[in-house]
Amino acid sequence: MLSLHTSPLAQPGSGDSGGLNVYVREVASALAHAGLECTTFTRRTRADQPDVLQVEPGYRVVHVDAGAHDLPKEALPSVLGEFGDAVIDHVKNDFPADIVHANYFLSGLVAHRIKHELELPFVTTFHTLAKVKAEGGDVESQWRHDAEAEIVGCADAICVNCSEEEHQFRRLYGNPPGRIEIVSPAVEHAFFAPGDRGGARRALELPEDVPVLLFVGRIQPLKGPDVAVQALAALGRPDALLLVVGGASGVEGEAEMAHLHRLAADLGVSGQVRFAPPQPHHILSTYYRAADAVVVPSRSESFGLVALEASACGVPVVASAVGGLLTLVDHGETGYLVPDRDPDLFAHYLREIVDHPGHAAALGRRAAERATRYTWSFAAARLRRLYTDVGVRQQVSCGA
Repeated sequence: MLSLHTSPLAQPGSGDSGGLNVYVREVASALAHAGLECTTFTRRTRADQPDVLQVEPGYRVVHVDAGAHDLPKEALPSVLGEFGDAVIDHVKNDFPADIVHANYFLSGLVAHRIKHELELPFVTTFHTLAKVKAEGGDVESQWRHDAEAEIVGCADAICVNCSEEEHQFRRLYGNPPGRIEIVSPAVEHAFFAPGDRGGARRALELPEDVPVLLFVGRIQPLKGPDVAVQALAALGRPDALLLVVGGASGVEGEAEMAHLHRLAADLGVSGQVRFAPPQPHHILSTYYRAADAVVVPSRSESFGLVALEASACGVPVVASAVGGLLTLVDHGETGYLVPDRDPDLFAHYLREIVDHPGHAAALGRRAAERATRYTWSFAAARLRRLYTDVGVRQQVSCGA
């Protein structure tokens, strides 16, 4: 597996770390449990990172030197060749491979080269796509559009997270030469499960008798934390709290964080918004359990792992009606979907939850039951079958 731009061992919710990190880490672990030998190559970002870290039997992470440790994400295209050279050397001499599976388009470009140089079947998971982001108002460079077209044209299999993402992919990119396979991310149910709200609030030193809303994610415009703040103000409950859990991310991250503070002040809700840094999973679940509702106002989402984690904890989700969130949230049954990221409509549905505890409890019960469908072992089983299939089929030829 390739995860060039962010390590599966990094803390999700800060920098460039998010659902992709969780996916790579958990699916590699599940593949190892299923009997596959799995090596994830990622770029070294600190001098103290070991060359090879054996995470568990059958699963290792290899830190590859490629550029300065603090190289910004925008400069990573300049080290693709160096990263690819190192991975190819490792595969030839240390960790023989039968499949190369790329995560994100930067890794996909390296995997495309590896496919041809080592004659390995090439599987890719994009996680985000330029054309999808553009529809949400986040325009990417033409270079990225061209890079993703190159990957689509040569991948033997493209993994998407859900049926909605598959429809979106075919609408925007057409039918690729390789196959499309739905491999949904999942949730670790040992961490994310319903629990006592009062106990969670006491652990977090929150009042037990007020509405608590929760936003979890990287602080960047794409994730829409400003909509969560606006929805809090529109809710019109001076006793309500909004917890914002996450760190600044990307070139606009610090500016977005400053914008949130100004927005809260301008709307008169500064005293109702509390910020917390990214949290490890075993603590993040306590934040979910403490909340009456989780707000997911993203501009685009290929899946929406936060929505699934919240649902697994039995907490209703109010989410943008985009991408994978359309698959994860059953409107009126497990939570609510909001078109056009309308803060007033977010507030309307949040009011349905916080003003009607019995209804909210029913939403949460159905959400938790629905979330049981998503397990990492099932995701790994689908991948294992896919790997076996592409390993015996004739590879896609792109003429490179």
